[in-house]
Amino acid sequence: MPRFNLSFFQDLLSTISEQGHRLVFQNVVSGSGQLVPELVERLLSGQGEASGIALARELLNGYASLDQNEKREFFEFLLNNYGPDHDAIASAVQKYQSQPEDETAIQLFEASEPRRQELLRRLNLASGATASLVAMRSDLITFLKDNPALKAVDRDFYHLLSSWFNRGFLVLRRIDWNTPAIILEKIIQYEAVHAIKSWEDLRNRIEPKDRRCYAFFHPALADEPLIFVEVALTGSTPDGIALILDMQRTPSLETDATTAAFYSISNCQVGLKGISFGSFLIKQVAEELKRDLPGLKDFVTLSPVPGFKKWLDQERGLKKSEFFTSADNELLSQLENESWLDEDANGELSSLVLNIASRYFLEARDPRGRLVDPVARFHLGNGAQLEHIHWQADCSFAGLSQSYGLMVNYLYDLAVIERNHESFMSKGLVVASAEVEKLKKTKKTKQRNRSERDV
Repeated sequence: MPRFNLSFFQDLLSTISEQGHRLVFQNVVSGSGQLVPELVERLLSGQGEASGIALARELLNGYASLDQNEKREFFEFLLNNYGPDHDAIASAVQKYQSQPEDETAIQLFEASEPRRQELLRRLNLASGATASLVAMRSDLITFLKDNPALKAVDRDFYHLLSSWFNRGFLVLRRIDWNTPAIILEKIIQYEAVHAIKSWEDLRNRIEPKDRRCYAFFHPALADEPLIFVEVALTGSTPDGIALILDMQRTPSLETDATTAAFYSISNCQVGLKGISFGSFLIKQVAEELKRDLPGLKDFVTLSPVPGFKKWLDQERGLKKSEFFTSADNELLSQLENESWLDEDANGELSSLVLNIASRYFLEARDPRGRLVDPVARFHLGNGAQLEHIHWQADCSFAGLSQSYGLMVNYLYDLAVIERNHESFMSKGLVVASAEVEKLKKTKKTKQRNRSERDV
């Protein structure tokens, strides 16, 4: 009697699964030939640590072998089969209401937790599992738009990852030209604000004495930066990006610097979306720089305004905007010409755009009542002050297509960060400099004077 060829049978199952997705997810096999749902149940019901580690690795490998459609079905399977037990919750609520004490509160807490969270914890037993789970969540995020119900599964990932990646586990490391190449390659890959065009471009940003780069790392992702910031040490607050990135510039002495300008902050891991490290990073880097260079007085950003052009174009398309008049809109039509950068001899266009930009930051809100600009929400939420708005500060293709070239400085005054943070988070107040407040009033003054002349 011929021996049964298990490998052939596994290959056959995989082939059947791939052809037209004729099998429902419950029949999808892992890379080892085992049913994925069966592996999930075995992992959750198992008791032994050694067997749990082996099962966790097998399930993670099985997930990695799935195609995109099967991965989506996997998350839908978790959504439909491993959520909270509503009957158990109702029973626990009833017990707590009749006997409100610590023990019944614990029972209610345990009953309300979805089984998915325990599954993720057990998956994390395997070596290298944390990185796999971060990658798994990046897959999940791509499915949320088409299936909003999967947000329940995403909340479970977020709940656990935000605990595993809290500030206490993060390690700050300086990135310089002696950093291992595998990490430097990832800095080039992950740079999200000002693209790094070459190794020489990278070198220009991290090797000179007046440049710094710092990144947060996590022990579970040893060679994977989570977020990094690039810093220029300057003699004054920068009003444009070109000089900072200039490959031909002459570096200055770091001891002459009075200002640390954070000109690029890049999140690296899509799977950690929503878990903010930026606040901790900026504050810790500022404190470290202050220790190393006592001569530093100001800590500012030079930040993009990624949504300004889109917002302004939408406002211009309205019958009436609350931010400018129809006559203003005629002047703004200059922005439609390719040569608009050179057609503002008397400064009318720049004055108008800066006025509108100040109101964009101070007044414009999205349907949820939040500031429209995401970068502003980030920095103001961290306790920074809106310090300067700069015209034609980034005339690159990206800068013009995102913000008509506008950039802004947010000032991190370490003495009042907490107060600014509280004002913004509790009252929605944007702490802005007198200069920005004046920009907001400039056009109104011109309008009033013109009306008086007309009368």
